[in-house]
Amino acid sequence: MATVAAEPFLWGVATSAFQIEGSPHADWTEWDPPASAHPLMTGHYERFREDIALLRELGVNAYRFSVEWSRIQPGERVWDETALEHYRRLVEELLASGIEPVLTLHHNTHPRWFHEATPWHGKLAAERYAAFVQRVVDALPEVKTWITFNEPMIMLLGGYIDGCLPPGRRDNAAASRALAGILDAHARAYAVIHRRIPGARVGIAHNMAAFAPLRRWHPLDRLLARLGHRGFNLAILEAFRTGRTRLVLPFARPQSLVTPVQGTLDFLGVNYYQRLHVRFRLPRRGSHALEVVHRDGGGCGLTDMGWEEHPEGLSAVLREAATAGVPLLLTENGIATTDDDRKISFIRRHVAALDAARREGIDVRGYFYWSLTDTYEWLHGMHKRFGLYRIDWRTLERTPTAAAAYFAELVRERRAALTIT
Repeated sequence: MATVAAEPFLWGVATSAFQIEGSPHADWTEWDPPASAHPLMTGHYERFREDIALLRELGVNAYRFSVEWSRIQPGERVWDETALEHYRRLVEELLASGIEPVLTLHHNTHPRWFHEATPWHGKLAAERYAAFVQRVVDALPEVKTWITFNEPMIMLLGGYIDGCLPPGRRDNAAASRALAGILDAHARAYAVIHRRIPGARVGIAHNMAAFAPLRRWHPLDRLLARLGHRGFNLAILEAFRTGRTRLVLPFARPQSLVTPVQGTLDFLGVNYYQRLHVRFRLPRRGSHALEVVHRDGGGCGLTDMGWEEHPEGLSAVLREAATAGVPLLLTENGIATTDDDRKISFIRRHVAALDAARREGIDVRGYFYWSLTDTYEWLHGMHKRFGLYRIDWRTLERTPTAAAAYFAELVRERRAALTIT
């Protein structure tokens, strides 16, 4: 396993390729109407140098971004070298600006051909993914920090349990096979990257949430909160820790898996946004016994996504994530709101929770705010304003929010004071 030498703490922002540049070849372009209605998204593909200037304005020393698989491999046997050249220019500009690229290989989207030809629950997916990774690594050997998958549990639950994300299935057995395929793909990507780039760091970005029973007096609500935490937060960590895990769904037979990923994690990325309140309901056809209810249980209120802001949960989540036994990066943390004061308060509260975790001795080595600019939001369109920079969707003009100035000052002060040893 790779070791991490003395280095600066990473202060950055995060984006994903599809959410800021779109793609005519992606499964999401047809899946969600707002995605097809805004084919350029924020126009980042054409204006990436303008956005790198915003990174310099913020003073960050890292930028988490993704490459769009469907642009690079628009056909099952078709590779687009111009797309790889685009991402090569992006990396070159970042490095020239003193900004470390933190590159995500898979951030939710797939080429349109993927689900029919080589779906995650099939036998060829990991092999095809490894071939894609090899192409990207060969094109971008200067990148040292790699994330193989963003939020694999969200992809699994949305795509194979609830059916709200591509490929739109509701099949527990297929979900178990898909999880095995995704973890196999990570292991293959880990090997590919380390063969090509000595000293590379490879991890995943795992969405984690705080869980609470909606009715604290109700034993089934309390049970479901424990099961939700076990299945959503801990199953992935167990796989990397032991090489085995179980796909745990409420009131369903657990699916045990032997996975090839033990020892294939140099760091763990944690995406944290909210606390989830859960309650038991009698399952109907096509539904589950666990229901998530969005409510304000702690006084910080709901975001424009309807999510409960709960900064206290971040320290607890990082404590759990530390059981993976590798350094941590907070790879996403952000709020959808048009209230700049609320956005500033969100950042302040969550950085304070991060500081508390570090005082406990938890090895957190970076913080990435989501996101640099406003973006397309999965299944919600163009009007959930996470960005430090506001985007006018008619002109694509970028305008700094007050939160951008706050974050720039925070980064300036922290970069002067904090180095990892």
